[in-house]
Amino acid sequence: MGHIARQAADHRLEAARRAMAHVAHVVLGKDHEITLAFTCLFAKGHLLIEDIPGVGKTTLARAMARAVGLDFARVQCTADLLPSDILGASVYLRDQERFVFHPGAVFSQVVLVDEISRAGPKTQSALLEAMEEHQVTVDGVSHPLPQPFFVIATQNPIEQLGTYPMPESQLDRFLMRMHVGYPDRRVEHQLLERNGSQASLDDLEAALDERMVLTIQEDVGAVYAASPVIDYILALVTATRESGVFRLGLSPRAGLALLRCARAWAWLAGRSHVLPEDIQAVFEPVAAHRLVTTGGQGMAIQELLHSVPVR
Repeated sequence: MGHIARQAADHRLEAARRAMAHVAHVVLGKDHEITLAFTCLFAKGHLLIEDIPGVGKTTLARAMARAVGLDFARVQCTADLLPSDILGASVYLRDQERFVFHPGAVFSQVVLVDEISRAGPKTQSALLEAMEEHQVTVDGVSHPLPQPFFVIATQNPIEQLGTYPMPESQLDRFLMRMHVGYPDRRVEHQLLERNGSQASLDDLEAALDERMVLTIQEDVGAVYAASPVIDYILALVTATRESGVFRLGLSPRAGLALLRCARAWAWLAGRSHVLPEDIQAVFEPVAAHRLVTTGGQGMAIQELLHSVPVR
């Protein structure tokens, strides 16, 4: 890489870290979760946040959209939500005697889908298909989605009444799943002292823009993964299939997802190559929603990580 190209790459990394710092001023005490969310964005994936209400899922999504300078739309899922409410629909204009496509919320660059499990299966499938294909087809006409395109979906793991849980095949459309969790005592004390007020989203400045996000995604794709690193990923994937702990092991697509996220994690750390530590850092958010076990899933995943040697 030439000197000028190296300077430009360093500038993008600095801007990405500044964007994460801006989000951290709004979402307090969640630096690790913020890094995971940016990892998912830069790896060209979609993010599922599974947690109880009131821990900052929506705030994280809004803050990310502002920090990276992308268009934002929010969809509040309900049982009567139709696919056309998200994707858009063709409307007949009588005076022009023709149909005109009116795009839905999915045509924004960052889309927050709140409580996705409350939408019916048909609406869920339509959204997830758009996420996978990066386009929407209405009345036989395909409409490309904007780039970059990042969906953040949320769901409450506790409340199941009136919900439609996504099957494993649809969960696989999300590159990562994570939990925000309760704030630690120090942060919660700080929130109570401020009476819940914190840095305003309206004051949050964009550190990136559409062009820079797309270039960063290209940078991430160029991060080098040596043969031993690939072997380590294969060893982890194989262990999920042969350990006997999981009823459903990781697929080849899950292995590719793990590599993409490890590259993004390494890039955010300022490296041009992947280390085993990068794989370990993203393994649970990438793997947990793709594995089926009857026991404590998080504990099983940690045991698997410790059992597979780094060669």
